[in-house]
Amino acid sequence: MSFLDLYMNRNPLITSSDDDGVPVATVFGIPFDSTHSYKPGCRFGPDVIRDAFNNIEIFHPQFGVDLESANIEDLGNMTHTVSSSIMLDMVKKVTSELVERNRQLFILGGEHSITYGTYMSFPKNTGYVVFDAHYDLRDEFAGTKYSHAAYLRRIVEERGSDNILHVGARAFVKEELEFLKEHNIKTISDRQVREGYGPKLLREFLSSFDSTYASFDLDVLDPAFAPGVGNPEAAGMTSRELFDLVYSFENHKVTGIDIVELNPQYDNGATASIAAKIMSTMIAMNLAN
Repeated sequence: MSFLDLYMNRNPLITSSDDDGVPVATVFGIPFDSTHSYKPGCRFGPDVIRDAFNNIEIFHPQFGVDLESANIEDLGNMTHTVSSSIMLDMVKKVTSELVERNRQLFILGGEHSITYGTYMSFPKNTGYVVFDAHYDLRDEFAGTKYSHAAYLRRIVEERGSDNILHVGARAFVKEELEFLKEHNIKTISDRQVREGYGPKLLREFLSSFDSTYASFDLDVLDPAFAPGVGNPEAAGMTSRELFDLVYSFENHKVTGIDIVELNPQYDNGATASIAAKIMSTMIAMNLAN
C-alpha cells in the first residue's frame, strides 16, 4: 500500500490549477505544531496558504509562465498527530515516496520541526538553504530533541554541515552560536542581507549543487511584513529583501521547498500572501528553467 493512501487525506484545496497534463509540482500539508513554544496555531497554516494561493495573481511575465495553465497536484494534508516521533515517521515515509517521482515538491507547515523529516528524505548531496530568524540549533527544547528549535541540530548531527546555508538569523542563544562555529555552518547574516550582499552570496552557494532544498520559516521577515508567525522577532528583513533572495534561485534546480511557521490566528492576510507568492514564484522559476 502507498503511504500516500495511508497518511494523506486527499482533500485538495488548490483550485488555481489546470487538471490536464502531468503535474508540474506536488503540494501537501503537515498540520503539526505540538512542540511550539510561543504562539501555537501553525497547524492551521497549510489551508490558509492554499486559500491565499487561490486568490493571488499567478501570472509571471518575467519568466513567461502563467500558472493558470499549469497542473499543480495538491494531495491535501497529512493525518494530524500530537506526537513528534509519529509525525516524523509519517513525513519521512510520504516524502521519500514523493521524491521518487522526480517532481518539484512543496510542503506546507506546520512548525519547523517537520523539516527534519522532509529534507532528510532527499538525496544526501542535495543542498539546503534555510531562511529563518533563529538557528534552531539547541540540543533540546522543552524536554524534546525533536523540537522546532532543535531540528537543524539533528540534521547537522546526521549529515554534517557541508551542504547547509543559513540565511537571516537575528535571535539565538549562546549554545547555538557555539554549535554553529564548531561545525562551520555557512551563513548569510541579517546584516549582510540589509547591506545588499545576500543575493550574490546565495548564488555563490547554489553554484556548488546540482539541486537544492529551500526552507522558508516566515519569521525571517520583520513582523511588520509577516505578523502571522509563531515566534515573531523584531528588526527582520523586508519582503522585498526576501524576494530578492528568492529570485536568486532562478536558473537553479530546487527540488524541495517547505514554508513553515505561518500562524493564521495572528495574521492580517499579509503573511499568507507572502507564503503563497513564494510558492507561486518558485514553481514559475522551475518551469522557466
